[in-house]
Amino acid sequence: MQTIEINSAWFQGAVSIETNETGFRPWRLPHDQLNLFASKVVERAGETAGIRLAFLTDSTSVELQVTRSEQDRQFDIVIEDEWIATETLLAGDEHCLFTNLPGSMKRVEIYFTQNAAVNVKTLKVDVGASAVPVPYNQPRWITYGSSITQCNTAESPSQTWPAIVARHKGWDLTCMGFAGQCHVEPLVARVIRDLPADIISLCLGINVMGGNTLNIRTFRSAILGMVAIIREKHPFTPLYLFSPIYCPHRETDENEVGMNLVIMRKEILEAANILTSYGDSNLTYIDGLDIMGEAFIDFLPDQLHPNAEGYKIMANHVLGKLSDRSHENG
Repeated sequence: MQTIEINSAWFQGAVSIETNETGFRPWRLPHDQLNLFASKVVERAGETAGIRLAFLTDSTSVELQVTRSEQDRQFDIVIEDEWIATETLLAGDEHCLFTNLPGSMKRVEIYFTQNAAVNVKTLKVDVGASAVPVPYNQPRWITYGSSITQCNTAESPSQTWPAIVARHKGWDLTCMGFAGQCHVEPLVARVIRDLPADIISLCLGINVMGGNTLNIRTFRSAILGMVAIIREKHPFTPLYLFSPIYCPHRETDENEVGMNLVIMRKEILEAANILTSYGDSNLTYIDGLDIMGEAFIDFLPDQLHPNAEGYKIMANHVLGKLSDRSHENG
């Protein structure tokens, strides 16, 4: 096989690409500004949920070499938006090989594991085959959220609900799901503000509930502030506010600061109503119970996180809710 020279243009779904002595490490935050963020946010941002290596090739084999890790990692190969195969790299392994691919020119995406860091060393294809990066020509979707957006228990990296929705819609996904770390932070809002985006969704509440980080005084204002920051550079971009999906032990039981999910859904809805009353016609509230309500409790094995099938159900329910067409732009 021959080694293909790659650069940051080959990566999709990353906020930034760190170049190091062994290759390229994609991040879901600006890697040159990591000290601005809480250490646990940085840890999650180093995990590669939604990040892909995307290229056009006529090769029948593709080999990805990555830096060794102490944990197992999964990689999916997707051709023309269709899942083809999943390869699992065991701890200590660094070569991921996909074979028996069609010999015609095709769009290939290698989805990186959603729950660990990946540092790419080399990409190889057949001798005599060509490979070039896929141009950025799809609508860009940024989705922010918790572990329920990062989807660590999905079947594989391309089977998270954001990845499924993005492929069905033909969108270029940037997943900013940070497990345990979705606390409506203004510096994260600034990152979203500064990225190109045609669709933005914010799945809010569940980490705030679990971490007791915002109360009835501060939760709604934090949401209003996050949207206001994003709107500084995305005034007409379709923006969706999702409230939490069903979680039985948090629905009516209050946390240490007097919040529960019933209260949170009302606060998110009220924030959306206030913003639309001030003229934001491109903001939409989505009730999390419409995405995964009590009827789907069997797909929440820990009564909080969906299982692999649950994420596919979520994707199907989200598909009908999102659009990339703003009211301003027709």
